[in-house]
Amino acid sequence: MTTSPLTTIQIDAVQAHIKKTWKTLTRSHEHLLQSAKDSKLDHTSDTPWIVYISPLEDCPNVQSVLERALSPKDMQRIEIRTLPTEMDAIKEHGLLYLPGPYVVPGGRFNEMYGWDSYFILLGLLHDGELELAQSQVDQLLYQVQHYGTILNANRTYMLSRSQPPVLSMMVMALFEHTQDEEWLKSTVPLLEQFYYYWVVPPHLNPATGLSRFYAFGEGPAPEVLFSERDENGKSHYDRVKEYYQTFDIEDYDVSLYYDRENDELTRLFYKGDRTMRESGFDITNRFGPFSADILHYAPVCLNSLLYQMELDLAEIQEIFGNLELVQQWRERAENRRERINQYLWDEEQGLYLDYHFQSEQRRRYEFATTFYPLWLGIASPSQAKRLVENLSLFEAPGGIFTSTRVTGNQWDAPFGWAPLTLIAVQGLHRYGYHTESDRIANKFLAMVVKEFGRHNTLVEKYDVERCSANVSDEICFGYSSNEVGFGWTNGVILELLAASWKKS
Repeated sequence: MTTSPLTTIQIDAVQAHIKKTWKTLTRSHEHLLQSAKDSKLDHTSDTPWIVYISPLEDCPNVQSVLERALSPKDMQRIEIRTLPTEMDAIKEHGLLYLPGPYVVPGGRFNEMYGWDSYFILLGLLHDGELELAQSQVDQLLYQVQHYGTILNANRTYMLSRSQPPVLSMMVMALFEHTQDEEWLKSTVPLLEQFYYYWVVPPHLNPATGLSRFYAFGEGPAPEVLFSERDENGKSHYDRVKEYYQTFDIEDYDVSLYYDRENDELTRLFYKGDRTMRESGFDITNRFGPFSADILHYAPVCLNSLLYQMELDLAEIQEIFGNLELVQQWRERAENRRERINQYLWDEEQGLYLDYHFQSEQRRRYEFATTFYPLWLGIASPSQAKRLVENLSLFEAPGGIFTSTRVTGNQWDAPFGWAPLTLIAVQGLHRYGYHTESDRIANKFLAMVVKEFGRHNTLVEKYDVERCSANVSDEICFGYSSNEVGFGWTNGVILELLAASWKKS
């Protein structure tokens, strides 16, 4: 399919919209009431929204800062509490305080998300929003310092799960613009703390030396119980139980996740469900139906990002002349690269695939994370060639399919997401496949700009088969809405446009 070249007028309109949207998506102290409101939880109108302050903070001082930023009327609708040191002691959920401004994705995602922030940062840097870009990274560093890790998002019910580790990439992208060595040095202890979160048990699988996603919380995810309901009032978990009752599943032992006799999802199901949300890919059948089996896999995406983190920490130490540490980090990266190629590369398929620890087999589920090792330079030239030969599995009229299977899940076909398209485009470009890279970038841009012309908004995800922003009727599990905003789509568009202008 050939796409018509975009006109300057079309591109200018999208860029102007994105520039304006950063302000709409920014949350700071003066927006605290707006941030504290959470459409994903049940809330009675006469009770205040709770904001939790880190116990490491000077809470009276923070309260007085907030009182100066907000009107007395807004302040009355907020209740400031100190976060308990034990998660079990949190009886009522609320927003987790962050000291500086940050950009949220948009729509129902009215808080700061972990891996969304990387793509948002790219957009802020392209748009010259340097102060906001600096603050975006600083809030993530603050999360590591005050909440123990980068959170799925800054709500109390997400304290027990992180998101794909893109922090070092954000630090390096920002440093490229600021060249602030004093700030860069200050990030090292927090980068290392976040790195070790991922490379010790339970996130580490000692047998392979590779890491896995692993959320610490138990039971149903609170935001899912209330907000992911269909028109009949059934929650996501209700629909999952119906699926288990109706279909035979061969991907895993269903009895681990569903008690058929009592029609109940098991403790392990909920652990897997929360962990799937830590992965950033919710919901997909990548690790079996509803990704319930995710705990038993080394994923391509996570281990590729940890490889990059090891390289970034080597580069930072090189800037400061710590050659012994440079060597240590490079050896770790090389060791991980070898393990990724040993366990995750499938020579027969010509793809990187997720590895199941117990069966010692790769899962034959083609997923767009196969492009991460191209994006981050892990693949050899011959592996890259094999992947490109398989490009037709993923290439769609509007960019890149998330997976090759239609499952009714939003992180499967026929849907495509801006981050995965960018990762594939940059990965192909890195290995010299410029024709393929440009073709996919142009398809995605053409689709997004066309849909922007129709709806005057940018959204979270697209049906890349039909080149449409209308996806709700096709999504059966999770939430079926298509959220507007949208932070990472904004960032990816600006990144792709910058690359296309450089070539023209």
